[in-house]
Amino acid sequence: MSEAVKDVGRSVSDANAPVFDVVVVGGGAAGLSAALVLGRARRRVAVIDDGEPRNAPAEHMQGFLSRNGMSPSALLEVGRAEVAGYGVRFIEGRVGRIDHGYFVQLEDGRVIRARRVVVATGLRDELPDIPGMWERWGRDLLHCPYCHGYEVRDEPLGVLGTHPNAVNHALLLRQWSDDVVYFPHDQEPTEEEREKLAARGVRVVEGTVARLVVEDDRLRGVELAEGSVVARAAVFVMPRMVPRDELLGDLGCERDANGWVVTDRSGRTSVPGVWAVGNVADPRAQVIVAAGMGSAAAFMINLDLVEEEVDEAVEEHRARSAPASSSLLPS
Repeated sequence: MSEAVKDVGRSVSDANAPVFDVVVVGGGAAGLSAALVLGRARRRVAVIDDGEPRNAPAEHMQGFLSRNGMSPSALLEVGRAEVAGYGVRFIEGRVGRIDHGYFVQLEDGRVIRARRVVVATGLRDELPDIPGMWERWGRDLLHCPYCHGYEVRDEPLGVLGTHPNAVNHALLLRQWSDDVVYFPHDQEPTEEEREKLAARGVRVVEGTVARLVVEDDRLRGVELAEGSVVARAAVFVMPRMVPRDELLGDLGCERDANGWVVTDRSGRTSVPGVWAVGNVADPRAQVIVAAGMGSAAAFMINLDLVEEEVDEAVEEHRARSAPASSSLLPS
């Protein structure tokens, strides 16, 4: 264990557990951005991170002004160094539970206490059970056209029909290439969708996808169950996005009709003192958006803390200023 975390408490009932103004759970772009703003606001902040970012398989991230093309790992390395410069503490580990109060307990038993909590634990991608998917994920098996479309522009592209919105995915990708093939797999397009695909110039290749064909560590095509192979340089798929929001659920945070935690524009949840930012609250948030969400949350958290501190100061001021009660009795 590093010297920086030796003083972290060991018991969930330990009244002497170290107290931070804010504990940030998750050290990705959203969590680090929140920690940066709060550190600069001279708050005592701890970031707990398990070192498993969602975008770890990707070699580059795109669309982040001034950091376009930078690797996700390099962004986190630079970000951690910047945040540490403002006295923010980093704790390696995974949070197992958060008790109202807020006692934040790591899975190894360590406990710290927070006045406010930011949950920035992201989400996990669940891919279809097709051979070759995980091996190529983030390389030439892709998801977001805005993140990766430009890098595979004018290449022969494929879109797998494994998600209800896959047809729209194919229609969108036609913007980056005039050679796009839609593989229905288990998402057969309607007649209206077929008309749109044809009008957009997207070819439909019928059949069930058997596997991705890889040679010399490069995607070469898509093999169908009947044996034919359609050559493709990159394939896009829409994964099932599952928020890593168990901590928020255990706290009783309100959810919307789709099961995602409800927040206001600053990331504030329905549970007082708890914020959720980044992909744990918004599956569409790219890295730059997630960072902005963290920053917005930090502003409101600091204001929330200031309001609490002002109220406490006023009460103390009134107590000090109140005239001493007289107990004199007539002689």
